[in-house]
Amino acid sequence: MKKSITLFYLFRIIIISVLTVTFGAGSVYAGKDNITKEEVVKAQKAWGDALVDIGKKYTDGQDYRKAAKTHVDDLYAYHTGQVLFKPTKAADDRFRMTKEGAISYMIGHNKNFPEDKGFALKPWTDVRFRNAGVYINGDVAVAMGKYFFTPLKGNVVTVEYTFGYVKGQDGKLKIFLHHSSLPYTN
Repeated sequence: MKKSITLFYLFRIIIISVLTVTFGAGSVYAGKDNITKEEVVKAQKAWGDALVDIGKKYTDGQDYRKAAKTHVDDLYAYHTGQVLFKPTKAADDRFRMTKEGAISYMIGHNKNFPEDKGFALKPWTDVRFRNAGVYINGDVAVAMGKYFFTPLKGNVVTVEYTFGYVKGQDGKLKIFLHHSSLPYTN
């Protein structure tokens, strides 16, 4: 029992150290305010609304590329350092460590990521999150659960996620970890 407690605290120290190094040099609002569960839910809604907005702009013939860039800039913590992004339907380039890779996944049409078809261009009419759990440690939060994507036509698509958040200088949560995958079926 003592060994597992010691390993738990060692793991916690390592994670906090990694987060401190990753975000300490960037423009994070760290240490100012603790994140609340309500802020996590608000950030999730903003992410879902942004995905819907990109698809709507695409189908309406508006500048969806600019919308995608703006939404990624607003919602993700790329300005603070590295963002860990593992999109749902990426097979060839499964881990996107750059903003370019994230935007490409959202809207496709990028020669550096030829597999991308533009996940946000479906279009989706609604995105709803259901958290299995939310872990908050001061100015860092991680949420895990399922989200549900409603297409214009067809059935709702269920995806599993883990998102990590830090608070940006603007006081809004920014995503530093985005992992999505289709549910396992046997």
